[in-house]
Amino acid sequence: MTATIPTTRTYRTHNPATGETLREYPFLSDDELEVKLALAHQAHLTWREVPIAERVALFVKVADLIEAKLPELARQATLEMGKILPYSLGEGSGAVSMFRYYAEHGEAQLADEVIESAGFSKLVLRREPVGVVLGIEPWNAPLYQAMRATAPNLILGNTVMVKPAEICPGSTLMFDEIFREAGFPEGCYQTLLVSTDQVSTLIADDRVRAVTLTGSDRAGSAVGEQAGRHIKPVVLELGGSDAFIVLDSADVDLAAGTAATCRLVLGGQACALPKRVIATEGVADDFTEKYVAAFASQVVGDPFDEKVTVGPMSSQAAADLLQEQLDDAVAKGATVLLEGGKVDGPGSFFKPAVITGVTPEMRLYREEAFGPLGVVYRVADTEAAVRLANDSPYGLGGAVFGEAEEALAVAGRIDTGGVGVNTFLGSPTEAPFGGTKRSGVGRELGGRTGIDMFANLKTYGFPA
Repeated sequence: MTATIPTTRTYRTHNPATGETLREYPFLSDDELEVKLALAHQAHLTWREVPIAERVALFVKVADLIEAKLPELARQATLEMGKILPYSLGEGSGAVSMFRYYAEHGEAQLADEVIESAGFSKLVLRREPVGVVLGIEPWNAPLYQAMRATAPNLILGNTVMVKPAEICPGSTLMFDEIFREAGFPEGCYQTLLVSTDQVSTLIADDRVRAVTLTGSDRAGSAVGEQAGRHIKPVVLELGGSDAFIVLDSADVDLAAGTAATCRLVLGGQACALPKRVIATEGVADDFTEKYVAAFASQVVGDPFDEKVTVGPMSSQAAADLLQEQLDDAVAKGATVLLEGGKVDGPGSFFKPAVITGVTPEMRLYREEAFGPLGVVYRVADTEAAVRLANDSPYGLGGAVFGEAEEALAVAGRIDTGGVGVNTFLGSPTEAPFGGTKRSGVGRELGGRTGIDMFANLKTYGFPA
């Protein structure tokens, strides 16, 4: 995923469907940032003492408020990012589900664990909050991502400061009012409009106890290095260029439809969904024909138009990068199965395209393609499919379609953080989410797993 790093003293939002500037948001001054950081630190000292039952009640209120404001939240996300409105509504609903999940299960997940011991009458493991958590979030899902960093930490007793991407601060800023209206103590959640240098200052500050980032592997390397220098836990959810394997035993209609859906969600700008389709020889022709047909049926246009299935890409820069990757592949011998590419005009539209014959000399073989570009690989057999799937610097998601036992066996050989078996996995609240290799370290969500990333796992010992 390409991270957007501010280069001016303002956050500037544009409507990617029209190119018009929506609004400018000034960065916080250093003095304003200090006030917010001090507030977050003091809020933690209060919030950590709030009984879990009261936290749960506030979580229910937040869920109710997000649900009530969903049309407004979704409209803002679509205006800033360009995804079609149903996807923005779905993203907001995902945030609602997170808060309802932790409201229902948080108390049990924070319950003490008793550890059997020969030398003590008992050992008790307790999950305690650490303090202020900084979340650095991307543009492709501004509603969902901000809350994915927030919900597990707030239920634990940490406080959260979220830095949104430069192109979509308006979406994330709406949560500040939601938490105030729900009755959270001031400073428990804050959106920060800050520069890259100010992010470095925050990571270095002793009051910030942990950092989570969703973005590119380049951004992850920089943030991970800074967090390591200051001895702070970090979760990095980075890029993905994962495999969608279609075996000879697959239901081809199901596989083709699902693969196209995976590739076109959010206009192809989703890190967790598979981007490289690998079809074995026995089904490759049938699958490819149906996959291309699914791409060809898409309607590109205004993301608020209910007939449209693919809106603009998030920015001209994002569309330019995808076009460069496509041009590089075609120039080096890739075969175009469906013509597509950048559309002339003020918006950053990209007509879905499908290619095959991608080789290691091409950028698309190694780079993440973040947009509506389908890449199909044809391989001889299952062994070749596994080798190709694992020949990637990334390992975030993936899918295998085929007879159930065979598909599960193949899924077990894929080096990735999660894999769907005859379905796509995405990022369900109940399951830990994260990747291997350059797709990152650590996990978000997944109940207790997400909580434990930034908890002090404190052991209490009692005499025998």
